[in-house]
Amino acid sequence: MRRIAIAAVHAYRATAGQFTGGRCKYHPSCSQYAIDSIRLHGAARGAVLAGWRLLRCNPWSHGGVDHAGDQRVFRASRDRAQRGPA
Repeated sequence: MRRIAIAAVHAYRATAGQFTGGRCKYHPSCSQYAIDSIRLHGAARGAVLAGWRLLRCNPWSHGGVDHAGDQRVFRASRDRAQRGPA
């Protein structure tokens, strides 16, 4: 499922992404953030994070550096998974 989601982002980059002009307020770009979040958190959670990033990418935001690994939404479940069963 991850490969399909990442392929969809690459397809966007090759088609509609060409018309955006390649300017983004955030680093990494929103499409790279989507790829990173899908790789890090899986297809469903990565899509949620990418959608939240797209909502934040608007004319009124300040932008800046925002990495998929720095988010806090799914941190508790990821930490629990790394610790293993109790």
